Amino acid sequence: MKTNYVKLFGLFFVLIAFVSVVNAQGVKVGFVDSEIILKQLPESQKVLAELDGLKKLYIDTIQNKEKTLKSNAESFKARYEEAQKMVESGQIKSETDLKKLNEEIQILQKGLQEQDDALSSYKQKIQEELGQKQGEMFKPIKEKITKAIEGVAKEMKINFVFDKADGTLIYGDKEFDITFKVLDKLK
Repeated sequence: MKTNYVKLFGLFFVLIAFVSVVNAQGVKVGFVDSEIILKQLPESQKVLAELDGLKKLYIDTIQNKEKTLKSNAESFKARYEEAQKMVESGQIKSETDLKKLNEEIQILQKGLQEQDDALSSYKQKIQEELGQKQGEMFKPIKEKITKAIEGVAKEMKINFVFDKADGTLIYGDKEFDITFKVLDKLK
């Protein structure tokens, strides 16, 4: 949360400095809140509903896997405690029996660790897949929004448009693009 305030403060400072400089040159700056725009578009609502459905499926699968892992952990704990009691009570006396019991406990423990690792990997994979799917699904919507922003900026003769939600530049008048001048200066 603190990072967001720092980003907003930084963005605010940069925007004030930018507006001060460009206002002296007659440049117009505007901003939009892409989060509000996304929330209002029906296409966005549809995509969010689809993503929520996918998330629910994944969450259900994860919960089932966690439930199985928890059950297996409880079984392991019970077997471990049983083995301890057998050793303490003297039921297990020979080195061979003790070694077999130790191996059994190690195998159970290793299996439990593998299940936990698999669950962690699955969660990470799902998170990556959801992020990728979200990007794919929102790409046409974001392109549509960007074109609309460019159109409005040109109509209103606004030279730069920033996104209030994340502080990025969405539209910049080509007249103010100095990329190649910087490259020439560096060569």
